[in-house]
Amino acid sequence: MPINHRATGLVVAITFGLIAAYGSYQWITNTDRSVQRAEEEAIVLASREILRSYISDERLEISDAVDRVRQAGKVYLYPTDGGWELSGHYRRHDEKRWHAFLISLDADVSLVSLAVQDTNAELTNLAKFDPKFSTSE
Repeated sequence: MPINHRATGLVVAITFGLIAAYGSYQWITNTDRSVQRAEEEAIVLASREILRSYISDERLEISDAVDRVRQAGKVYLYPTDGGWELSGHYRRHDEKRWHAFLISLDADVSLVSLAVQDTNAELTNLAKFDPKFSTSE
């Protein structure tokens, strides 16, 4: 018995179209995504302030999950059991090189640890006296 490929193709196309439309509708009407995004943005903005408190430069450029600079490298934001971890890069206004950082925050968005890949003398000295801060190259 010959199969009518035109009719079969039409049925398959309509089926996939309906599935895609339903999936899109579910994606658009999901309000949890906007709440999660707002929470993640607040965490990233808080981490910026923590980083700026350690790196004393008013014109500090930061590449993080909210504002990623592609040439700096990849950035991450992910939840942990007790809070959040964020990675990114920063650059002082007079430098061309980006420095990586990793920040661990607790559930109250308080600093647990901050590690930077920077050999700046001020930062190295600060790391000797602050147990939450570390530097490396």
